[in-house]
Amino acid sequence: MPASERRRTAPRRPRYTARTADKFELYQLAVQSPEADLAFVARHYRRERGREPLHLREDFCGTALLSATWVKGRKDRTAEGFDLDGKTLAWGRAHNLAPLGAAAQRVTLHRRDVRERGDRPADIRLAQNFSWSVFKTRAELGGYFRRARQGLAAGGLFALDIYGGTEATEELEEQRRIEGGFTYVWEQARFLPGTNDYTCHIHFRFRDGSRMRHAFTYEWRLWSVPEVRELLHEAGFRDVRAYFEQSNQDDEGSGVYRRDDSGVTCRNCAGWVAYLLAFR
Repeated sequence: MPASERRRTAPRRPRYTARTADKFELYQLAVQSPEADLAFVARHYRRERGREPLHLREDFCGTALLSATWVKGRKDRTAEGFDLDGKTLAWGRAHNLAPLGAAAQRVTLHRRDVRERGDRPADIRLAQNFSWSVFKTRAELGGYFRRARQGLAAGGLFALDIYGGTEATEELEEQRRIEGGFTYVWEQARFLPGTNDYTCHIHFRFRDGSRMRHAFTYEWRLWSVPEVRELLHEAGFRDVRAYFEQSNQDDEGSGVYRRDDSGVTCRNCAGWVAYLLAFR
């Protein structure tokens, strides 16, 4: 029977449904781009230090996808991941580390606070996906930044992402279709202008009409680039640089980041994402 006939008589079942999908897998597919993120920070480390970074520390590591991707890149690389959620760490061990085989031995996952000391100083330390926004006061965030600096090797790089824009303080819902058959939904459910506290959710929708609501929920503070840069300098970082993601022709993120300490290229953007690179 021709393939077209087979499709008509036996339509393919959706790959993902709310009943069968794994929320951690969906998150990795929809949110994370480990190869690009790691290439970006490693490139800037090499430019600054003139050598390859070898030891990575991933704060708020979740499923440790970045750590797993890092050690796959070179046989002399090692990584440590820190997170408080034991279930998420266990998923990462089973789905991201176990497939590495012997290379998984070069990754150590800690179920500990990100402000605690690691096994060794890191060449690069990452806090991705705005997770550091869980620290809602200057004292908390500044304390974390001081610990981050102390945990770096000499000349090490601390990298974190940040977002904002004219829509960042609005209560809204945005969606994006993901290759593979599902839709990622980002909801900014509540924003309090007096404190900049906000509640956000990630939902998933599927081709069969089913939904996975509140797959992930975040209680964060919306920080600005100047606030964070000031706190990084106060923590002792000698050089803090901002790299804003450039928009493509459709006014969407291109994945290309260019240094722009003033943010002039994104001054009227509804939403923007930037990296802050802080060198010890």
